[in-house]
Amino acid sequence: MKKQIAVLPGDGVGPEVTAQAVKVLKKIAQEYHHEFTFTEGLIGAVAIEKAGDPLPDETLELCKNADAILFGAIGHPKYDNNPSLKVRPEQGLLKLRKELGLYANIRPIMTFPNVKSSPLKDEVIKNVDFVVVRELTGGIYFGDKGRKENSAFDVCTYTKEEIERVAKLAFKLAQERSRLRKASASQGKLTLIDKANVLETSRLWRETIQEQSKQFSNVTIEYMFVDNAALQIIKRPSSFDVILTDNMFGDILTDEASVIAGSIGLLPSASKGEKTSLFEPIHGSFPKASGTNTANPIGSILSAAMLLDMSLQLAKESKAIRKAVFAVLEKGYGTKDITTNSPLQTHTIGDKITALI
Repeated sequence: MKKQIAVLPGDGVGPEVTAQAVKVLKKIAQEYHHEFTFTEGLIGAVAIEKAGDPLPDETLELCKNADAILFGAIGHPKYDNNPSLKVRPEQGLLKLRKELGLYANIRPIMTFPNVKSSPLKDEVIKNVDFVVVRELTGGIYFGDKGRKENSAFDVCTYTKEEIERVAKLAFKLAQERSRLRKASASQGKLTLIDKANVLETSRLWRETIQEQSKQFSNVTIEYMFVDNAALQIIKRPSSFDVILTDNMFGDILTDEASVIAGSIGLLPSASKGEKTSLFEPIHGSFPKASGTNTANPIGSILSAAMLLDMSLQLAKESKAIRKAVFAVLEKGYGTKDITTNSPLQTHTIGDKITALI
């Protein structure tokens, strides 16, 4: 199989962790007789510095022509600490999502073998395995925004079509997860998280899901306000299966849920597109760690596994990566975010995972 993979390392620790994911994908290509071509593009703060644009036209064209996109992270304190700047790194990612129609972010939340860094009790996080489906191209991040004298505004807008599109994906995911559990009595479960007691957009979400649920009679529907959901994700995380929510709520709740795994550096994600999909770790650019070779590359490596599975339909190869990751963790290896016992460097973890494929 010959495939083109666009690689957007981005800012901060992005290049360091992405390099390990590319290393693993090259080993997969070697072992399973595929041909992957990796082409890098600029995005984020580094793109502003080098090209004056957080998403240069060349990068957008590269992504449009790729079979899949492997993304690192964006962001830099120079821009975070100066609200008056008009051009910002995050604009590059938001534009990329819009241009490619990356309408759904899929984030699996799980626990890992031999990782004891979660602040939650073992009995609380035991057997946690759920997925958050976050709408990605609508809502407050993409609405009208501006300032008037001493006030500011951000408009949250959703259309029924936008909600139906991401909801259909979430319902089908709940069905698929039910089949994989192979239990005759098992039924898929979808939890819609909103703020329908206050927000009109949330009421549209709830109405739309109620209508669409009639097409998925084998999926149980649960409705939950976002403030309660923030509590329940920590209090009883094993009760969730598939969570569906809007752009901003999904952004916040998935970062909160990372404490279940023990580190935000462990978790991958996929952004499903109309044609091309993007895969990235859920963590940010973490500029303080940039250049120290201490960032956890596992989130990026597992994102590469999702890339193989979802975009290239290489399930066996994807499973090989996950198996290697779990084997390394079972042996007690880890970066400093998950272990205090002789933590390894970013590239060393990448080497160990690669060697087991």
